[in-house]
Amino acid sequence: MCYRKKIMKHSICFLFLVFSLSTSQLSAATRIKDLVDIKGLQYRQLIGYSLVIGLDGTGDSRRAAMTVQAVRNMLTKMGMNLPQHNFNVRNVASVIVTARVSPFAKPGSNVDVSVSSLGDASSLEGGTLLLAPLAGPGNQVYAHAQGPVSVGGFSIETMSGERTRKNYTLVGRVPGGATIEREFEFSFVQDQKMEMLLREPDFTSATRIADAINNELGSGVANAVDPGRVELKLADPTKIVSLVAKIEGLEVDADQEARVVINERTGTVVVGQQVQLSPTAVAHGNLTIKISSMPYVSQPPAFSNGSTVVVPQTSTQITEEKGGSVAVLKGQASVEDLASMLNTLQVSPRDIIAIFQALKVAGALRAKLVIM
Repeated sequence: MCYRKKIMKHSICFLFLVFSLSTSQLSAATRIKDLVDIKGLQYRQLIGYSLVIGLDGTGDSRRAAMTVQAVRNMLTKMGMNLPQHNFNVRNVASVIVTARVSPFAKPGSNVDVSVSSLGDASSLEGGTLLLAPLAGPGNQVYAHAQGPVSVGGFSIETMSGERTRKNYTLVGRVPGGATIEREFEFSFVQDQKMEMLLREPDFTSATRIADAINNELGSGVANAVDPGRVELKLADPTKIVSLVAKIEGLEVDADQEARVVINERTGTVVVGQQVQLSPTAVAHGNLTIKISSMPYVSQPPAFSNGSTVVVPQTSTQITEEKGGSVAVLKGQASVEDLASMLNTLQVSPRDIIAIFQALKVAGALRAKLVIM
């Protein structure tokens, strides 16, 4: 049996993405609509509990007491008397139902809901969600959901223990399955003022948004209160819809913080357009360790009362690449310069995360390093 382990310097597995953009693309303006949210108009989160029925033996077991109790309560309300001891509910599963609803949803409109298994069911495939009241803050019911559950996959398990699965079958959706019963209360205008909240708070971006609005509507209409908030004074609150529509279409050059974002779990590195590097040199080298294990039969001497055993024999080989290259970045290096340097070094994707971390420690990376 042979094991091969390749140890790169600072080895971490990932995918590296660098986008080379032209100067005009880098300075492209962005609509205010894509940069801010209006305070008071956030989506409402609803939640509820119910049962999914019609499963092909993939529902909760008797150990899921909540499912047994829920089925007993439901059938009792329908006039059926059931024994007190637990009964088989393998065609039924307890689920939590959630929905994300716009504050402008009106009674009678339909929204999608997500259905997630709460017990020990193995699949929700083919099931039907029973009527579920969906409540918001204060335990006020705003909608009811019901309908067939779509999981977009399958899960098959044989008697011998073999299992074949495509996608995840313990979470599904009911498209348009919830009907809004009560209108949401919201208010985004107070004292003839409205607030716009930046999705990425930034002093420069907030100032530019306020300036763009003032240039369009007149001086003093907008004021950047802090990096994450721009306040608007409304002369006529009755025309708020047309006013917001006009503001959303305005374009500004939103500023961005220089960032390098690293996700070590998925191995992804994203480099922002503002990232710069100080003059620096980077070297790269590889070390390969090969460990081989071969079985060896140990035979005891005759009449020794010993037993024959298999003993592994292990051999180790270490190989280090010669002539490691050094790449030098001069002046204010950009993302393109960095990509060119990494290509020159011919580094594998497994090394780039560690290179960025080393550049940050050395003080050469003029950007915020974010590790997810």
